Order: sequence, then C-alpha cells, then structure tokens
Amino acid sequence: MSFFKKLKDRFTTPKATVSLTIPKNTFELGEDLKGAIVMSSQEEFDATEVRAELRCTDKRRREKSEYDERQRRHVQRVYWETVALHSADPKVSGALHLTVGFNQTFPFSVNIPAGGQETFDSADASVTWSIKGVIAIEGRPDITSETIELQVIRPAAPPTIVKEREIVKEVVMIPCE
Repeated sequence: MSFFKKLKDRFTTPKATVSLTIPKNTFELGEDLKGAIVMSSQEEFDATEVRAELRCTDKRRREKSEYDERQRRHVQRVYWETVALHSADPKVSGALHLTVGFNQTFPFSVNIPAGGQETFDSADASVTWSIKGVIAIEGRPDITSETIELQVIRPAAPPTIVKEREIVKEVVMIPCE
C-alpha cells in the first residue's frame, strides 16, 4: 500500500453505510428502546465494533458579566451551557472484517432510565434525547448513521384497580366428648 493511500485512509471514512431503524420516536421513561442497526459495505475494511449511541443533553442559556476593552464597560454576555445527563453505548457486535457487498442487520435494546428527564424545549433551556448507529474503525473516522431525536415522556399513570374485599369467615369445628 502506498504512503499516500495510507495517509488518505486516515482522514476518509470507508465506503459503507449504516442506518438505524426504530419502530417509533416517542418513548416513556423506564421503557426499553428496541431497534436495529443496518449496515452495508462497498469496501473491504476492519471494524472494531458496531454500537448504538443514546444521549440525553441538558442545554441552558446563561449570562455573565465581562469587561469589554473596546466599550470600556461591563457588558452581559450570553452563552449556552451543555451538560450530558445520560449516555449509553450498547454494543451490538465486536470486531468485524467487512468485505465488498457485506450486508447485515444487528438488533439492539437500550433502557431509557426511569429516573431520567423528559424531553422539553423552551427559550432558555432544553433537554434533548438522541440516538445514532456507529461503526467504529481504528485509525480512520467512524461511520455514523443520521442522528434521530427522540421524544421522551413521563409514563402514563397506571390504571387504578379497585377490588371489593371478600369477607371469609372460617368456622373451627371442635370434636365433642
């Protein structure tokens, strides 16, 4: 392999596609998200793993006061603070050797934690859930699917079942003398 081909490979993704299929886009906290990663290859290469990446991020608008040299006064600066609330990378396959024409579907399941936050969006804050499929390759850029945004909601209240109490009297028989 020539030096330039090796150098080019370090900066280009292999010729392959990965897509993520999930049956719906709305999930409840505590629910298992089940789907499949579908991949195909038009080039021969080695992958270190195939995984899904589930992320929950909290983004909040913040302000801080800074001294501006040009204006010679304190000014309010707006910035966005982003925090990862949850991260899960369920691995669907270990190391693979992909050949030209390779096609395979890998099912996966990942739990959305019951104690997580539900999706919301406002002018100064948001909580976002997203998932994507990844083919990891050592020494080259990873191949990723489109990122799918999820709607995560609070679970519906379980139905209240009222049972009538049964009153059962037990009669104890004592033998006579």
